[in-house]
Amino acid sequence: MARDNRDERDSEFVDKLVHINRVAKVVKGGRRFGFAALVVVGDQKGRVGFGHGKAREVPEAIRKATEAAKRSMIRVPLREGRTLHHDVNGRWGAGRVVMRAAPAGTGIIAGGPMRAVFETLGVQDVVAKSLGSSNPYNMVRAAFEGLKTEDSPRSVAARRGIKVASLQARRRDVDADAAADA
Repeated sequence: MARDNRDERDSEFVDKLVHINRVAKVVKGGRRFGFAALVVVGDQKGRVGFGHGKAREVPEAIRKATEAAKRSMIRVPLREGRTLHHDVNGRWGAGRVVMRAAPAGTGIIAGGPMRAVFETLGVQDVVAKSLGSSNPYNMVRAAFEGLKTEDSPRSVAARRGIKVASLQARRRDVDADAAADA
């Protein structure tokens, strides 16, 4: 019974294999191969996580990475359930990423590892650029560092002690001024 319940909970998540790395350990009889997997898991409703697993066989490495990803999930607020609230920059080591909110119909414009993050997160419209390292591990970690800084208008209004409507009214005023200047 408990097993069936866990399977139902697991089925709500979508997982994407981002990268598999084959590593060799040289021993007396030759080389022993092992595999490392990077997996991104999300519910396509604003929760996402990534995991890294190592094993002698590929399926076992993927299973370990998926379990690690489910343990490390974060919640990201999304605007209208389809894009980011504001532009964010993420950095991890030499990997730098820029993620920008986009109008409806844009789609996911992002490179390999970041595309997997956005697809599992449930974002439909985003423009992202990777600057610096193209190492998938660093790109995914940089994307997560950026997504952790994502704030919703509700949380900003609560932190500043004002109403969300007044916060968004200011945004509309700024947009109108920018349009008038152009």
